[in-house]
Amino acid sequence: MEELKATIKKSTPLTPLTFLERAAIVYSDCLSIIYNNTTYTWSDTNRRCLQAASAITTLGIRTSDVVSVVSPNVPAAYELHFAVPMSGAILNNINTRLNASAISLILHHSQSKLVFVYHQLSSLVLEALSLLPPHHPKPLLVLISDDNNDNHNDNQSNQFCCTYEGLIKRGDPKFKWDPPASEWDPIVLNYTSGTTSSPKGVVRCHRASYISALDSLIDWSVPKQPVYLWTLPMFHSNGWSFTWAMAAVGATNICLGHLDGGTIYHLIRQHKVTHMCAAPVVLNMLINHHAQTTTSLLKNPVHFLTGGVEVESVLYTIPGVNEAAVVAQPHEFWGETPCAFVCFKNDVEGKPSEKEVIEYCRVRLPHYMVPKRVVFRDELPKTSTGKTQKNVLREMARTMIQTSRL
Repeated sequence: MEELKATIKKSTPLTPLTFLERAAIVYSDCLSIIYNNTTYTWSDTNRRCLQAASAITTLGIRTSDVVSVVSPNVPAAYELHFAVPMSGAILNNINTRLNASAISLILHHSQSKLVFVYHQLSSLVLEALSLLPPHHPKPLLVLISDDNNDNHNDNQSNQFCCTYEGLIKRGDPKFKWDPPASEWDPIVLNYTSGTTSSPKGVVRCHRASYISALDSLIDWSVPKQPVYLWTLPMFHSNGWSFTWAMAAVGATNICLGHLDGGTIYHLIRQHKVTHMCAAPVVLNMLINHHAQTTTSLLKNPVHFLTGGVEVESVLYTIPGVNEAAVVAQPHEFWGETPCAFVCFKNDVEGKPSEKEVIEYCRVRLPHYMVPKRVVFRDELPKTSTGKTQKNVLREMARTMIQTSRL
């Protein structure tokens, strides 16, 4: 029995990068990525990731260096989830909705050595670099174009060392990447959006990302070869680990650079999308688009996984709700109880009362989750990036308790 103990020869580090290797074999000629006029198979994606990883190492990037990405959900953003860690570096996805000051803080704190920048965000990133401390080394910049189009007459182009497609072309398709020395080695460095203070960094290791990806598939009962629409930003916790998970099941990734109700419905029909993830506000956007247009019902069922609080998801099913958020409110006996803030659309008539909203939730939720207080507002407070300021709502909920005691 002593011989069963783990040794280096017997133990292969768990890493989600192996999902791509397997996909290139099992799903070789199956579609991996579709974006506008661009399509790739899993064999193509594996080759491109190897080339990108190889080329990244030629830029002087070493093991454990941080490589940042500022991009919407285009193919390059997906490929770099594999290519960057294949090069031995640590991937840092940056929220594209942040302002230049916040991005500068992240680049400074992470000590990023290389930044991949989507062409429409180049001005934002260059401004962020200008805000770095005077003696802070400037990272190299690589420009990401759309649909393999490297023709840019932008005056800022000379700020970039090369384009993403140009980088791939000079990479080695037979590049031999090394697995992490330990599955506990970092694979990504993510940051919060800084709602309540400066962005805070969170490091995840190869093992955690591997397990998280498989757990996501199991929990959602995702079958082999789904058609996945990227409505969830990849910079949000690596797309809830579905960047790697979709490789594990040989999915077709439908990339989407900009969220728009009409475009989403079009892509669902065109590609027969089976799965998509997004925050409740995106689901609400789709409902609003359908209500305001002559959009016909979808013929194929779409499995929709949403995030946020379960109570909020229920509130969004109330007809006419435009926004909803739930925070904890101090309670003398229970310590804390749910307090809901709800905004209705302007054209809604016969809006439900607080009591009716509570009763609506009571038949759909465990009783401890049911809001004890419902506050109606015209709109919710938001950050410059469009994120609901729950810290403000928590303070409002706390103040209501203090006021009621006077």
